[in-house]
Amino acid sequence: MPHTQDAPDHPATDARRRHDPETRGFASDNYAGAHPEVLAALALANGGHQAAYGADDYTANLQRLIRSHFGQRAEAFPVFNGTGANVVSLQAVTDRRGAVICADSAHIHVDECGAPERVGGLKLLTVPTEDGKLTPELIDREAFGWDDEHRAMPQVVSLAQGTELGTLYTVDEIRAICDHAHERGMKVHMDGSRIANAAAALDVPMRAFTNAAGVDILSLGGTKNGMVFGEAVVVLEPDGVRGMPHLRKLSMQLASKMRFVSVQWEALLAGDLWLRNARRANSMARRLADGVRGVDGVEILYPVQANAVFARLPHEVSERLQKRYRFYFWDEAAGDVRWMCSFDTQEEDVDGFVAALREEMAR
Repeated sequence: MPHTQDAPDHPATDARRRHDPETRGFASDNYAGAHPEVLAALALANGGHQAAYGADDYTANLQRLIRSHFGQRAEAFPVFNGTGANVVSLQAVTDRRGAVICADSAHIHVDECGAPERVGGLKLLTVPTEDGKLTPELIDREAFGWDDEHRAMPQVVSLAQGTELGTLYTVDEIRAICDHAHERGMKVHMDGSRIANAAAALDVPMRAFTNAAGVDILSLGGTKNGMVFGEAVVVLEPDGVRGMPHLRKLSMQLASKMRFVSVQWEALLAGDLWLRNARRANSMARRLADGVRGVDGVEILYPVQANAVFARLPHEVSERLQKRYRFYFWDEAAGDVRWMCSFDTQEEDVDGFVAALREEMAR
């Protein structure tokens, strides 16, 4: 008699919802689900066979969309995640002796487990900033020693738009950084995990502060703006970028069924979904900031320019509030917290949170 396994208590086909879909917090825009239009696009791309590893019709169409947003020389390389996008991007504009200048608060420095250094083999040269933003003067603190064989060679300036502190560069500020870096023979990389929020807040096209301002290579973020998974490296200045297809594979960022990444980008970029989502998140952050400004004992730390609010309040109040709404400490010793809004944040979510904050502050 053939051997048979006992049937599992919960068969794999027994899919069920395991969370309350009405629950929303302020921990991260990564906590949000996918936008319904993105989910519909994924279903549209399913069925039948399409060539693997990016040789599919959806990835081909993505190139057309990317050029419409970032100029005729732009080329997109879809990847799995933001850290992968940053590592691949930085490798493409450096060599083995290269170093990257970035803010000391940059995501590539504090939140990527050393991946640019351990996986990419790069040296990060960090500079302190007051608001997460680099300037030409700050860059010059590390932009030296190209002929010093004992020092890693600064080859790239990496800036984030928006920054880890929720602040934004103006178009002119980015152009000044790019001009300054290029004069010194360096490339410019932009970590654009929240680039849509920045464009919505500045009310300019994404090209205005990327290729038009002189950025050479971009990590284009979609997951925080309504996608299920996937980001993209966008090469804006192909003459200065080497080996992207091989670097993507080498860094384990080449999707075999790439159509399912590319079609999500199509859902965001073919119309204005990317902008609608970002505007919604930004407007909810402004509503949140306006609400908490009137609460005695709460201090907003940085300008609220996109979809993040950084605040300082008593530690014990935050701990009680975290039992009602999820959010993270930013600097627990100082009592600093970060509240993030998402494309699906509702007005009642914000108003409920502000009311809960008032209650806990009054205790």
